Amino acid sequence: MQNLEPSVSNRINQWLEGSYDADTKSSIQNLLENQSHTELTDSFYRDLEFGTGGLRGTMGPGTNRVNKYTIGSATQGLCNYLLKKYPGEKIKVAVAHDSRNLSDFLANVTAEVFSANGIHVYFFKELRPTPELSFAIRHLGCRSGVMITASHNPKEYNGYKAYGADGGQFTSPDDRMVMDEVAAVGSIDNVKFNRIDSNIELIGEEIDQLYLDKITELSVSPDAIKRQNDLKIVYSPIHGTGITLVPKALKQFGFTSVTIVDEQATPDGNFPTVVYPNPEEKEALTLALAKAAEIDADLVLATDPDADRVGIAVKNDDGEFILLNGNQTGSLLINYMLSAWEDQGKLTGNEYIVSTIVTTPLIIDIAKAKNVDFYETLTGFKWIGAVMTKLEGQKTFIAGGEESYGYLVGDLVRDKDAVISCAFIAEMTAYYKDKGSSLYQAMLDMYQKYGFYKEKLVSITKKGKTGAEEIKAMMERFRTNTPQSLGGSKVATLKDYELGKVTDVVSGTSQKLDYPKSDVLQFITEDGCIISARPSGTEPKIKFYCSVKTDLKSKSEFEAKSREQDDKIEKIMADLTA
Repeated sequence: MQNLEPSVSNRINQWLEGSYDADTKSSIQNLLENQSHTELTDSFYRDLEFGTGGLRGTMGPGTNRVNKYTIGSATQGLCNYLLKKYPGEKIKVAVAHDSRNLSDFLANVTAEVFSANGIHVYFFKELRPTPELSFAIRHLGCRSGVMITASHNPKEYNGYKAYGADGGQFTSPDDRMVMDEVAAVGSIDNVKFNRIDSNIELIGEEIDQLYLDKITELSVSPDAIKRQNDLKIVYSPIHGTGITLVPKALKQFGFTSVTIVDEQATPDGNFPTVVYPNPEEKEALTLALAKAAEIDADLVLATDPDADRVGIAVKNDDGEFILLNGNQTGSLLINYMLSAWEDQGKLTGNEYIVSTIVTTPLIIDIAKAKNVDFYETLTGFKWIGAVMTKLEGQKTFIAGGEESYGYLVGDLVRDKDAVISCAFIAEMTAYYKDKGSSLYQAMLDMYQKYGFYKEKLVSITKKGKTGAEEIKAMMERFRTNTPQSLGGSKVATLKDYELGKVTDVVSGTSQKLDYPKSDVLQFITEDGCIISARPSGTEPKIKFYCSVKTDLKSKSEFEAKSREQDDKIEKIMADLTA
């Protein structure tokens, strides 16, 4: 191990000499014999940490990998937190998993550790969507829950989403309390792996139907659906959990012409038909788009492996299918919900919507025009859920969303929900078709009324220990050498969510920024462009979000204006990444 850092060598020795299974030790020994020093370093140089999406990483042996022992330690730490927080109480939790390789095994490990700690586990006996777990936590009166998933990450990843009693992912200070308890576990000898069968209760179909019934009650345009029940919808679960509930939700809403992409209908952790199981990627929707063209569909829906995100495609005026990005779909969905509520006289002044700091400002403009309160949170749906929990019983949540293809209608859950979103995107499409319009035309109408916002996300991948160091250095450089102009526009304001301050770049004066601490920088130019830099909490990436705005006086200007916006964004990104 002479070419490995001492701290890495020490961790490797602990695993080779500790109470780990023979297969794990053999895998580590093979890496040593093959002198796979980079892989060993990446596997052992740190412990996996909770980010905006929880615990997530590539599968394999090591402290920085997802495996039985890191999952077991995380669960033991969560148990210790729960036992301290709710002393003397019969604690209940819910556990579910997606279609990824080893997800069912890791979910069983999680349930076993909970049960060994005297905690009652409601265990989904088969794969289920992440949002249904959030619903189950709330419905069953659980104090916590765990979803084994890596969302839309590549096939070598898996992860662990930990939820609190409100059905939302942990936020401050409880997230730190859980992490501290996980760190305090130390040796795996302190993890209770011995299953107690009487503490594990299987659940499934009964929760499914209750969840679907509650979703259906949220529908705001059932008459339009009745008239447009034969709306042609193509749906792909991209080999994930969406197949369990999305078709049922669409059927229960009243849609009778739903075509499933057969090649992607079977859950499969190898995701054999796609490069990445991510509905943000056009490639992942290739088969769905081909099927849509074949049957002349009205709408394409595709969900990620744990069915919390959805990507959509609609026909433009030339009959060609185009993909909408997360900002476009989120804006359309919130505009539809607020408009439908307004038409029905349901807006009382006590309603609100929520979005994040890197999501399009168009949503804010829509809310203001409807006199609906708007809340803006840090990136990650757990922060949206936290606002919902804080305002529960005081105000009415209508909808929320974030640019990364995650949306929520109604307050049944505390996470983004592709099952609910698919149903309401279909309802929205039927609503506009019933009025002789299309979702594409509705988008142009929205841009004409509120302004033409256009956004782009650029992600730069930096893998491993060196990559993490490079990302940290990039953020530090932006902080100490703030760009004076981006894309030909002067930078007027810098928001530093890590330091908690807003700075006027010209005068140098600063004010407090009242948000939880987060490693995000936001540059706002004199002409209103908003550019955000943020290391990903779930992947080895740094992300740059850019939003620009112009007026759209007529629909005929859309293509030309869109190209102008693209040019503006490219210039900004070139300056930022130079």
